[in-house]
Amino acid sequence: MAIIISSGITIGGGLSITAAPPPPAAGVWSTGGNMSTGRGYPAGAGTRSAGLAFGGSTPTVVASTEAYNGTSWSAGGALVSARYWSAGAGTQTAALAIGGINNASSTNFQTNNYDGTAWSNGGFMGTARYALAGAGTQTAGLAFGGFKSPSYRTVAEQYDGTTWSAGGTMATGRLGLAGAGTQTAALAFGGSSGTATEAYNGTSWSTGGNMGTGRKYLGGAGTQSAGLAFGGTTGSVTAATEEYDGTSWSTGGVMATARQNLAGAGTQALGLAFGGTAALVATEAYTK
Repeated sequence: MAIIISSGITIGGGLSITAAPPPPAAGVWSTGGNMSTGRGYPAGAGTRSAGLAFGGSTPTVVASTEAYNGTSWSAGGALVSARYWSAGAGTQTAALAIGGINNASSTNFQTNNYDGTAWSNGGFMGTARYALAGAGTQTAGLAFGGFKSPSYRTVAEQYDGTTWSAGGTMATGRLGLAGAGTQTAALAFGGSSGTATEAYNGTSWSTGGNMGTGRKYLGGAGTQSAGLAFGGTTGSVTAATEEYDGTSWSTGGVMATARQNLAGAGTQALGLAFGGTAALVATEAYTK
């Protein structure tokens, strides 16, 4: 009888056994450049080497924007109105700031569009809300979940660069969730619902694999088939990361700084985490 190990070594003759390949290695976080203004509840957009952070609380509500070049942050144009707990989408030179709470403590319908230099007013959402998530681009954006008294919201809305229209309804209303992907292939995960994940196809939401650890006020990045979840709170603030393969979540690398109410950008392979309460300046980069 022959036994063939995965290395190709033959021990005998007849039966062949091949060992399963090892699981893919989890990613690793490394320290990036500090933000100029530490902030909790910011929104984010872009990539690891071209990221964007905007809004948030210091704890004063701010309108300031910062751009990241992969090493350091620099000042960008100020939001039309200061806000925190909003959602972000798009790129460093074509971003969306969606909803949130303004400096008068009012829940916001407003969208701002960014051109890499200045913000301008965009269309108003049908449902004002905060602690929501975003995905997609400036001309094909998606906003979903969040809270507007008295309830968690299940509604998704789609943006064409000018106006919002109703999208499919989520199975689970939630606030403090994270999002990733595009308008027609989005991912919603975590939040006040705990471990629940949902995938969007541009029309309707379907159930995805549950996260290993339920958490809210987390950061997210990536795509529907390669998502990244990091930070948040499980009852205590966490530095834990999870990676999604389109079906199930697995454990990723641990951040140096545990944080909640942070923002993210980039991909699963090249992610970015920044800000968080209480007014953190720390930035971390993820490499898988």
